Amino acid sequence: MKLISWNVNGLRACVTKGFLDFFNEIDADIFCLQEIKLQEGQIELDLKGYHQYFNYAQKKGYSGTAIFSKQQALKVNYGIGISHHDTEGRVITLEFNNFYMVTVYTPNAQNELARIDYRIEWEQDFRAYLKKLDQNKPVIICGDLNVAHHPIDLKNPKANEKNAGYSLQEREQFDKLLESDFIDTYRYFYPDQEGAYSWWSYRFKARLNNAGWRIDYFLVSKRLKEYLIDATIYSEVVGSDHCPVGLDINNTF
Repeated sequence: MKLISWNVNGLRACVTKGFLDFFNEIDADIFCLQEIKLQEGQIELDLKGYHQYFNYAQKKGYSGTAIFSKQQALKVNYGIGISHHDTEGRVITLEFNNFYMVTVYTPNAQNELARIDYRIEWEQDFRAYLKKLDQNKPVIICGDLNVAHHPIDLKNPKANEKNAGYSLQEREQFDKLLESDFIDTYRYFYPDQEGAYSWWSYRFKARLNNAGWRIDYFLVSKRLKEYLIDATIYSEVVGSDHCPVGLDINNTF
């Protein structure tokens, strides 16, 4: 089973930059999007063979997520069931026979960590949501988690220690998520791989110089470890300031 996740930084814009070429070429079983930045009725995609699920933010042109799946979900859940977290279209959960598929666009802590208190509250509530799902069936989580976990996960760790996405508070929350019996699949396969990034600033020729951050992930319940085949970062794929990331997993669990 091939799974893809991509923060498209505006789906309508990404479609004009080759989104469908990559979508059709990769032929994923499940393709998850974050930061779609649109409302219902603002795009119509002819994706033959796929069921389409969208979670729109109330604020126009902001946030939002989507999942395109070849298999129809048994059940779909939008958000995490907490009203003040569920206005920005950040989470979609699809339930299948033997697992949950969750895509997430984690809130940014913002400049000077202006939103860090809310970010920590979100992290705690989202983690509790995932743990509850995991009690029922294994969980596969993907998306822009807006945190580089370790120094190896960004180009300039020292300079960013107090910045959003690499603050101690955010990294500690990611530690707690993994301690809740989840695996960072890319680091499971490639624990020492340097220069493996999924986001680059549009400034200072960051992508050209590979001065990036790895903030897009596939996490899985630890009991799925033996079914993992490979994890991929498609750094050559353009169309957004993020690139797609992927997971291949044997769906016989």
